[in-house]
Amino acid sequence: MYIEFFQLREMPFSITPDPAYLYMSPRHQEALGHLLYGTGQYGGFVQLTGEVGTGKTTIVRTLLEQKLDKVDVAFVHNPRLNEQEFVQAICDELGVRYARDPLTLKTLLDALNEHLLRAHAEGRRTVLIIDEAQNLQPEVLEQVRLLTNLETAKEKLLRIMLIGQPELSALLARPDLRQLASRITARFHLTPLGARETAEYIEHRLKVAGSHGEIFTPPALDEIHRFTKGVPRLINIVCDRALLGAYAQNARRITPEIVRKAAREAIGQLPDEFDPHARRRWRWIEFGWAAALLLSLALLAWSLTRHHDAATAPVAKAASLTAAAPATSESPAPAPAASTAAPPAASVAADPAADFAMLEQTAEPLGAVMSRLIRLWDSKIIVPRGENVCAALKRERLECYRGHGSWADLTQMNRPTILTLELPGSGAQNFLLTALDAQSASFATAYGPVRVPLASLDGVWNGEFLLLWRRGTAETYVGPQTRGASVAYLWRRLAALDGVTPPTPLPTRFGPQLGDALTQFQKSRGLVADGVAGIRTLIALGDDIPQTPTLAATADGTP
Repeated sequence: MYIEFFQLREMPFSITPDPAYLYMSPRHQEALGHLLYGTGQYGGFVQLTGEVGTGKTTIVRTLLEQKLDKVDVAFVHNPRLNEQEFVQAICDELGVRYARDPLTLKTLLDALNEHLLRAHAEGRRTVLIIDEAQNLQPEVLEQVRLLTNLETAKEKLLRIMLIGQPELSALLARPDLRQLASRITARFHLTPLGARETAEYIEHRLKVAGSHGEIFTPPALDEIHRFTKGVPRLINIVCDRALLGAYAQNARRITPEIVRKAAREAIGQLPDEFDPHARRRWRWIEFGWAAALLLSLALLAWSLTRHHDAATAPVAKAASLTAAAPATSESPAPAPAASTAAPPAASVAADPAADFAMLEQTAEPLGAVMSRLIRLWDSKIIVPRGENVCAALKRERLECYRGHGSWADLTQMNRPTILTLELPGSGAQNFLLTALDAQSASFATAYGPVRVPLASLDGVWNGEFLLLWRRGTAETYVGPQTRGASVAYLWRRLAALDGVTPPTPLPTRFGPQLGDALTQFQKSRGLVADGVAGIRTLIALGDDIPQTPTLAATADGTP
């Protein structure tokens, strides 16, 4: 149907997981890096979670296509098994021979342990991947814990990966499963795509399918993200239906109207937030409620003022009489009034209401905050009006990195960062973080630095961030399959930062020696020690490069 109409080789938006169509957003790169870490020499117990349709299974299939050297994989697709069936499924995946008469859990575990010891003696690593792990029964999860006890004196015989929906985290938080949860050495939660990443995801899949022109208009791409919230599976469903709708209308370009119609047909009735008529209707309703609220607040303020005036009048009169009377032994002088002076600027005591008010007064549009961040890197960079900022920065070898983490993550990456804070009085506002210590954060604003205790910020920051970093390699992921100048770059940076002595001449092929050097570097920097260079490792490798701005941690919180 629409394949020939749009001159494509195949359907670009099939919901079947296909590694050929994998779009490696920074989130997906980190997720794959965590799984690769789980297969490595120092790998252990890895947990990968994400909402339905965010691409977890596709990442697992991409891992399996890596053809990792000396790695055997058991992939359990159906977790709705009892304990014996579960261990039997592992044995069948690995080709373990076991006695079938009688078939007991003990005979299966003995056979599995013997197989793992033999593989270890041959220098092979064994990995167990469990998909849809949130459906595992508690007794099967206990069996998973017992499998982690299969080990030699120096390393685990079985590396385990749990892949599942967010309910998996809640399941592992149960008190009776705390022993299992405590053994997990690496966790990653895969979040949906942002607006820019959604557009890049769609364009990527179209190019893989053979497209050579623009099919979706920019407003249509925005509409897709607004409706799908960046979930890849929903993006595929809506885009597939939109292509079919455009074909039926003989339209070569897909508009927002086609996208909205496709979303209704593919997923169901659009929620009010995606219906323009409903949005206008709700704006009038919200306006009415806001007006009513303002009127109520005005009446309340007037009432309180009247009450305050009436209550303080007798006190004021008595005070004036006291002041007029001479001081005697029976009439002691009044005590001095308590000080109402504001605390010093350097104080980091949390007063959320005051802190939020200060932030709201200094809030600026995202464009102004982004411009301030860019100037920290290079004051000469000018982004043309109307051009995508991150795309323009790539020409200057600056990369945007959006992620999710904690204050410890921001300290480790050590770069000025844009945070979005949900302030009670004004909603989402963007601020540029330029200094960070254990108690407080400092933001650069048009009015100067603003220092806020972390205790106040914890309630309004959801962990999402945007920072810039200087790319030193052609790739944003350098691993065993990488060849060329990026490998030599890693050796040079490791030599500069860790005093590593690189081979001579510099290799152009990623090998075990580089993997070991990267692992040691990552351990020393508090990174996931997976022996490959993802974005966070590449950021850390650029720490001492000239003109690289970093987070300050001064005594007064100013950058």
